[in-house]
Amino acid sequence: MAQQHPDPTDPTAGAVTGEALAGYLRAQATAFLRALRLHRETGSTLANSSQESVDGPRALRRAARRISGSLHTFRPLLDPGWSEEMRPELAWLSGTLGLEHAYEARLERLLLALHRLSGTTVIPAQTSDRAAAPGRPAGMTRAPATTAPADSSGPTAPKSTPERGNLTVGAAKAGALLERQLTLARTRAHSTALQALGSSRFHAVADRVAVLASEVPLTPAAPTTDLGPLAAAAEERLTDAVAALPLVTAGHPYNAEALVHGLAPDLSAHPQDGPWHQVRLLLRLHRYAREVLTGDEAPADVRLVTASQALNRHRDASEAAAAAAQAARTPRITPATAYALGVLHADQRHEVEAARFAFQQAWQKQTVNAP
Repeated sequence: MAQQHPDPTDPTAGAVTGEALAGYLRAQATAFLRALRLHRETGSTLANSSQESVDGPRALRRAARRISGSLHTFRPLLDPGWSEEMRPELAWLSGTLGLEHAYEARLERLLLALHRLSGTTVIPAQTSDRAAAPGRPAGMTRAPATTAPADSSGPTAPKSTPERGNLTVGAAKAGALLERQLTLARTRAHSTALQALGSSRFHAVADRVAVLASEVPLTPAAPTTDLGPLAAAAEERLTDAVAALPLVTAGHPYNAEALVHGLAPDLSAHPQDGPWHQVRLLLRLHRYAREVLTGDEAPADVRLVTASQALNRHRDASEAAAAAAQAARTPRITPATAYALGVLHADQRHEVEAARFAFQQAWQKQTVNAP
């Protein structure tokens, strides 16, 4: 195929137009269908935890997010009726498929934090629970429930501070409680995902994506329209949202206000976290818009990747802290268990602050280096 040179008389020469958007959407739709085929070939049951059975739904989510994000950013160039019907369905699919992995990662994060905070070599649990639950961190083994705390074995025991000793007493039951709650939630999420993938709603989405792989419903003017202004608008929305963040507060190592809100009886989302979660979503849309403009061969922007990773850690720590706080509200738990969960909650809120600070550093570096 001969190389095509831009027409110097064309005002859009050198610009990335709607044709690139169509190619990007077709590529993502093809990736979606390929992931669906992988999922159907490997199968997915509660007893099947092979890597292939996990890769299929993850690839489905990845393609669904990129299609949905592109429909949002470049919606003026697409058939409005079609795109407005597709976006919520893709969001539903992505959210449903992501819940199981989220619960698994949350449990692993919390158990590792308990292990680190209590200083124990194992997280004790009930002796009747012999099988390792899904999502258990590698190398973390069980011990009988009668394992003695580190500070209760007499004068020959290693010395430990009273705080560490009290935490060790409650860590066993706290870990078991979190494991029961999050494993149950993960199992339910897995069943929900399987039901979703077999539903008529999903098949309707898959059929539309199959059509998208060959035919993108662009508006008549879209093929020659420059994508730059729409991508720049997405970046501007991100910049405005970041400007509204309390980055000065994020620079402090201890945000007491965050802990006060987190331990309050109100189970609603943490009031400080919402704007940060919104920035994470806007950053994702900005990255997807850059993918449309630059193509697959362009090198990744390290600063954006670093900022995105910090916001992902922020979300994970925030949700883990909420899970610890929720477990602490379980009726009739012992004071030692509640204490361990409270320390765990505080630890995860500290992780939230650390992630905010990391994002601040990455974003300020990006701003300084920007032309």
